[in-house]
Amino acid sequence: MLNAQHLGDSDNQCCACALRTSISRPDRPDLVRRAFRLECITIGWMVIEAAVAVWSGLRAGSVSLVAFGIDSVIEIASAMVLLWRLHVELRRGQQFAETAERLAARTASGLLFALAIYVVLAAAWQIWTSSGQSFSLPGLIVTAAAMPVMYVLAKQKIAVAKELGSRAMRADAMESVTCGWLSLVVVAGLIVQGLTGAWWVDAVASAGITWFLVKEGREAWTGDCCC
Repeated sequence: MLNAQHLGDSDNQCCACALRTSISRPDRPDLVRRAFRLECITIGWMVIEAAVAVWSGLRAGSVSLVAFGIDSVIEIASAMVLLWRLHVELRRGQQFAETAERLAARTASGLLFALAIYVVLAAAWQIWTSSGQSFSLPGLIVTAAAMPVMYVLAKQKIAVAKELGSRAMRADAMESVTCGWLSLVVVAGLIVQGLTGAWWVDAVASAGITWFLVKEGREAWTGDCCC
């Protein structure tokens, strides 16, 4: 699994240089088109991931699965905004879409914080009522599949973001990294719950998800992720 902190530390040193030099690169349109294709693949996978996770989470009464699915929906919205930004750059130049890019990041951040609040409240309700989830095989399959898919996508996005000098692409890559770690937490919770039948496992897994949601939301708001 990619480590977001390690990736950020290694790339931040050359961020400013990449941002200055990438604008004049003759192959920049090709890089933008490559980024466009990666975002299309991301949206295609996230639609499947969100649908299966939310459906199976609602059927199983799993807060962690539902939260994972909603996070995927937020990532779809983020990817669609980035697609628009890349399209605008191809048509009208790089600087035209930067204001909308910042607004979209703040919007996504607010949605992530709202989702984190929902997860905390739902998990607290589960503990208060001593009610847990049922094991979900479809949920386990989609979250397990998300780990290698997100690893490959994040690695490709980070490489393109570095070449483009794009903070937006870098932030989107970090969302893919976070999604991979989220899926690991959900898979672990589902496996433990399936083996032990413990009702409280979903609430504990949800607490782990909350940390990732807050971290992702803070980075989207402050723009800490750098290319």
